[in-house]
Amino acid sequence: MNRKTIFLSLLCYGATMTAQNASDSSDVFYKHLKLNELTVTGVTGQTKLRDMPAPVTLIRSKELRASVGTNIIDVVSHQPGMAQLTTGSGISKPIIRGLGYNRVLVVNDGVRQEGQQWGDEHGLEVDDQAVSSVEILKGPASLMYGSDAMAGVLILHSAPTLSEGHMRGSVTSGYQTNNGMFDYSLNFAGNQQGYVWNVRYSEKLAHEYKNPVDGYVPGTQLHDRAASLLLGINREWGHSHLKWDVFHLTPSMAEGERDPLTGELEHEYNLKTYHKALPFQQVKHYKATWDNALNLGKGELKTIIAYQQNKRQEFEDSSVDPELYFRLHTLTGDVRWVQNIDDYKVAAGVATMYQKSENLAEEALIPAYHLFDIGGYGTVQKTIGQWTMSGGLRADNRHIHDYGNFSGFTGSIGSVYRVIETADRSLNLRLNMARGFRAPNMSELGSDGVHEGTIRYEVGNKDLKSEYSWQGDLGIDYEGQMVSAQLSLFVNRIENYIFAHRIPLVMDPAYNTYSYTQGDAVLKGFETRVDFHPIHRIHFANSFSYVDGRQLHQPKSSRYLPMMPAPRWTSELKYEITHYEHHFTNSYVAVGMDCFLEQNHFYEADDTETRTPSYTLFNISAGTDLKLGGKKVAELYLTAQNLFNRAYQNHLSRLKYTDVNVVTGHQGIYNMGRNITFKVVVPIFM
Repeated sequence: MNRKTIFLSLLCYGATMTAQNASDSSDVFYKHLKLNELTVTGVTGQTKLRDMPAPVTLIRSKELRASVGTNIIDVVSHQPGMAQLTTGSGISKPIIRGLGYNRVLVVNDGVRQEGQQWGDEHGLEVDDQAVSSVEILKGPASLMYGSDAMAGVLILHSAPTLSEGHMRGSVTSGYQTNNGMFDYSLNFAGNQQGYVWNVRYSEKLAHEYKNPVDGYVPGTQLHDRAASLLLGINREWGHSHLKWDVFHLTPSMAEGERDPLTGELEHEYNLKTYHKALPFQQVKHYKATWDNALNLGKGELKTIIAYQQNKRQEFEDSSVDPELYFRLHTLTGDVRWVQNIDDYKVAAGVATMYQKSENLAEEALIPAYHLFDIGGYGTVQKTIGQWTMSGGLRADNRHIHDYGNFSGFTGSIGSVYRVIETADRSLNLRLNMARGFRAPNMSELGSDGVHEGTIRYEVGNKDLKSEYSWQGDLGIDYEGQMVSAQLSLFVNRIENYIFAHRIPLVMDPAYNTYSYTQGDAVLKGFETRVDFHPIHRIHFANSFSYVDGRQLHQPKSSRYLPMMPAPRWTSELKYEITHYEHHFTNSYVAVGMDCFLEQNHFYEADDTETRTPSYTLFNISAGTDLKLGGKKVAELYLTAQNLFNRAYQNHLSRLKYTDVNVVTGHQGIYNMGRNITFKVVVPIFM
């Protein structure tokens, strides 16, 4: 069966039976939180999910706590339309519908996360234990964020402040068998007479991971520590909060060099070590945020000012003197006004950003730079009968010193039609058109040197132009007593798409040379999910994601865009054992499958990429809440991933392109093998 047949078959299947189950495992019978009840905040304040013309996914707290991974991107990448670009088990970058890097904006507690995200091996400096919920906005339909949000926005929320008179603490800990990862997090929050606080400390340690082909993989250990403190005041007029965040990450870097005779991975230390080993990174991220909100009757005026400092060091030959040392200062300011005027919901805002980047080592991959960014937007939403219509406009300008101005005008218009809306059923149709914009980043414009973390010599292109896109989204979602469904189709036409490709030029004999270029491209695909629950205890969920990215007017060798995720089918059969029993509540067991189809649409010119065969992984999981004396005293979770220890390489794994094993003939390093995770969450109420 070819890919076109699969696409059409699944499209027909999704149109009749699509699904997305939005419930926590604690929900019973038909008490799922329906689309009509769910709200998201990352667009224009509190907005019902049913009124969103563009696709939005909401991951709630219970689901996050039951999930496992080495970072927050591990968790969200399992959602339809999401993927991750990985470097071992410790570094992950979000991919939305085939687009990543500076095309995906991460917003953490209302502040755009700025951590030099242009690098392949530059991960996300966020404490995953501090994330309470996640919103995924797909496509350039969110006008609040401007450049760098062309693919979409990943919005991370901390837990809301507690209600008056409450204090609460928690202890969370987990262990993973494959890489010996041990993590824990301590949290204490409260609200006394409107004075609020929230303090957290988290730590994570892991040694090298292993798989059945490579054994233990040198350079995949990691150590991170994170701390945060929130102090503030809540009143009837609104709130004012100050928050400080610190995140330290020390991941070793797997280079995949092999013995030329045996094919074994080379290393200079004892394996299964938790200590850093050359080469490694040392990343330190600091953030201070002042968040204010003023209630205005049926509206709100919100301001957020934040300062971030990101220090990134890469050590290759010495653990004292870094080969690369980038320090980035970022100051952001956002003002947003949201108001209900008669039957209209109106929003307007202005966002600014100033950046200063410094090179503090002898080598410099990108030049030091200054950047100033400003953008303003306005949106309006109105409901007429069964129709909800929304639209908006935005203007942006980014000035990069010595590289000029990059300006763009963007807009969005969409509507939702509620075909059916009864007590036990709902059917909605969604349509949205959006214009996106992204300015090239400094790595694309000015890089010139060896990037140790990516094991290549990079050459920038100062003549790059801004990217512009037109994206259309068509969605259908259905909620019923036995079936819940969702289907999203999209087409994205991008002018001046920027990407790196390998070139036959020797700048350093020890490294391949990559250069940035651009061309027009089209990405198209869909996501569909079906959750069938014939009785309230059984859920059978299936989802499929597909994206095809092509460069226009090119020969076959350079027709397909690099780093496009393979088509993926996920399936889970879940049985809810108990709900309100005396000691064990919300208990469940589940069996899951992740099937990645062959990726034969790859950028093969100059051996930039290679084909990736299909593979299937099986998982099992179980969880329960433990109650004593009528109070919940713990949440317990057990998960086994890659149950049959399958050897595989994900198409978006950077380690796929390291040295060839001369004995087996296989290139690169394989992904993690079987991994069993134990997790416990102990809430402490006061």
